Amino acid sequence: MLTVKALESFGANPAEGLARCFGNEALYLRLVGTVPAEPNFARLQESVAAGDLEAGFDAAHALKGVLANLSLTPLLGPVEEITELLRSRAQTDYTGLLGKVEAERRRLQEICES
Repeated sequence: MLTVKALESFGANPAEGLARCFGNEALYLRLVGTVPAEPNFARLQESVAAGDLEAGFDAAHALKGVLANLSLTPLLGPVEEITELLRSRAQTDYTGLLGKVEAERRRLQEICES
């Protein structure tokens, strides 16, 4: 079961995220529970793999907003890095950062499903 304590163990800052949800824990946890299935994770992967850095930036930027608002720090860090690289349309190998994002997304998914 997804709990504030589990999110703290994950490395998130639920107190900050809860404040953005006006202290409504049920709402906050429900929103966090939707994150692992967020379509922009797949969109980011697919766009970068196809070399479409514009679409990749759009997906990364959208993810960054969601993750920042919910204070999901372990995912936010690598997504912020990717967002800034894509903002400048950097022609670089995104494999490592995308791997970090996917690993943290899976960890969050496991927490949400437990």
